[in-house]
Amino acid sequence: MRITCGTDIIEIDRIQKLIDEDNSNFINKIYTENEIKYCESKNMVKYQHYAARFAAKEAIFKAISDKLNNKFDISWKDAEIVNDENGKPKIHFINKEINGLDSIEISISHCRDFATANVVAVWND
Repeated sequence: MRITCGTDIIEIDRIQKLIDEDNSNFINKIYTENEIKYCESKNMVKYQHYAARFAAKEAIFKAISDKLNNKFDISWKDAEIVNDENGKPKIHFINKEINGLDSIEISISHCRDFATANVVAVWND
């Protein structure tokens, strides 16, 4: 068994500027339809949720990067952040199997200025 981790932090206003200035190209490149629906439902604090999911995806890539053959083995939309019935974030890989990954956990947090995410992956190799 081996454990890897990934973490990321991002300024919320950086994500807000990318979203507001890019006419939805940024959103459609990074986020799944479910993630967009979830973030948009948050109205006035939607940018916090977009930023948190961006940080989450970065943290996921960092936690699993040594198992990828190259950086193009996984795209932004291959890892979807969903919430369980209690609101806890979970990682759902879409049409992607990560060889040797036994389990993966994520924690996301945000405040007015920053969003952060931490990922812990357990490998069965």
